Amino acid sequence: QVQLVESGGGLVQAGGSLRLSCALSGRAFSFYAMGWFRQAPGKEREFVAAISWSGGITSYADSVKGRFTISRDNAKNTVYLQMNSLKPEDTAVYYCAATQRRSSSRKCDYDYWGQGTQVTVSS
Repeated sequence: QVQLVESGGGLVQAGGSLRLSCALSGRAFSFYAMGWFRQAPGKEREFVAAISWSGGITSYADSVKGRFTISRDNAKNTVYLQMNSLKPEDTAVYYCAATQRRSSSRKCDYDYWGQGTQVTVSS
């Protein structure tokens, strides 16, 4: 059974940075493409970033492009989301997800989800 555990969330001032981590256990990490999604109060869960199993292909939502960077370390079974120049509108619960398909921006393509980590950006 695949398990995903996120960490690294917290409270930060606007303009600051955070790095989220997501560790996968239970299966070979390198078999999975990984994604980050977020959900703000009262809103639907939305795509943030995705990375292919090799790390060679990444994609981002327009709202975070140029500010966020997704990366992975297959030796550590971990995917990261480096978030810079944070804005109050980035406040949300951030979820990582895993899929054996190609990396995707669609929630329905992901098979496994973490419990989420809260990111709060104060103005």
